[in-house]
Amino acid sequence: MTGFFTLGVLGLSLSVDAFAAAVGKGASEQTARLNDAVRIGAVFGFFEAITPVIGWVLGLALSTWIAAVDHWIAFGLLLAIGGNMIRLAVRGQEQTQPDQVVDQASPRRGVLGLVTTALATSIDATAVGVSLGVMQVNILSACLIIGGITTVVATMGVIIGRHASVWIGRYAEILGGCALTGIGCSILYTHLSAP
Repeated sequence: MTGFFTLGVLGLSLSVDAFAAAVGKGASEQTARLNDAVRIGAVFGFFEAITPVIGWVLGLALSTWIAAVDHWIAFGLLLAIGGNMIRLAVRGQEQTQPDQVVDQASPRRGVLGLVTTALATSIDATAVGVSLGVMQVNILSACLIIGGITTVVATMGVIIGRHASVWIGRYAEILGGCALTGIGCSILYTHLSAP
């Protein structure tokens, strides 16, 4: 029971970044329905579940290297994605683009952006996977719990973000980009300021 509770708390703490990113995703995609929210949540949950396995497989030999660069990778990815979201939102407000061009470009950009965001918000779980291996935790159970919790939390984030978009309006994508950039800066600051 203690192990399950501990993994649940771990899953909640690891899903905070995914929740914030999902709120931004939901706010920028105002047409997202419940099945879209579940799909987006599942993508975040999937990456949050597999990254501890990567850390666990890499093992203790590479733990120092992973810990040394994971925050830089997450920061760079989130900064790039967030900056691009802001750029596209500002450019979209300045000039009107034909609907056909937007409709053809959106799905590919949307899927790639979602996968990259989910990967970036789950990179810190790789180092956690190394720790789980050291503590001899059942990695399958840990990943299922972490992934399940993140899926639920991120799905709720998308739903909250979608409803918030009524008030956020056309600035939703800018706020989503700022949120992702903020998450990246927070990850970097936390790691650099750690003793």
